[in-house]
Amino acid sequence: MPNEDELTGQETTLQTIKQLGQTEVPDDNVLPFHCLTIIGQIEGHVVLPPRNKTTKYEHVIPQLVAIEQNPKIKGLLVVLNTVGGDIEAGLAIAEMLKSMNTPTVSLVLGGGHSIGAPIAVAADYSIISETATMTIHPIRLTGLVIGVPQTYEYLDKMQDRVIRFIVQHSRVSKDSLREMMFRTGELVRDVGTVLVGEEAVQVGLINEVGGVGVAINRLSQLVAQREQSKGGQ
Repeated sequence: MPNEDELTGQETTLQTIKQLGQTEVPDDNVLPFHCLTIIGQIEGHVVLPPRNKTTKYEHVIPQLVAIEQNPKIKGLLVVLNTVGGDIEAGLAIAEMLKSMNTPTVSLVLGGGHSIGAPIAVAADYSIISETATMTIHPIRLTGLVIGVPQTYEYLDKMQDRVIRFIVQHSRVSKDSLREMMFRTGELVRDVGTVLVGEEAVQVGLINEVGGVGVAINRLSQLVAQREQSKGGQ
């Protein structure tokens, strides 16, 4: 029969799986690297229907704080397979990642669309799998929108925030990024650009094409460099 401590551990694991979709929490991580998944749709201020697979930013932010404070965690691997989602929530996650001292590597698997792009480039080093895609397009609002000047001014400012963040943290130029965002003809009834694998590297959005092995190797290099710089101080 399991003892009280084992039952408590099992309950904690089940709660973690239910809330965060992962079996290990940062506090008890015995491995040097922690894996954070950004999957489905990024949920922000509005709760999405239960059938939607979501990443809730109010779950991700505390994890990042816990990872940053945990001396056992030497590096963070962020795995993305997202269709995008709430702009402010996505930017909040991206800004948190960029401000961390813990070395970070992002790996785009499947897709890193829309607001997933700032999250991908927020890492110290970004990788995309050979068949993964990234969609670059203007900010959109769904549902009814009040057609007043303030609405369009807000959208312009949010668009500028996204563009500025991506340009600051990748090799893509502002003019090139805006051209890809507002390109017509590539998407049906829409504007934007779809980048597949190597194309994302060629335009300067992502650093390298690869998989989990490449990501772990790059993360190991970043951790070694950080340890070396700390030792030299």
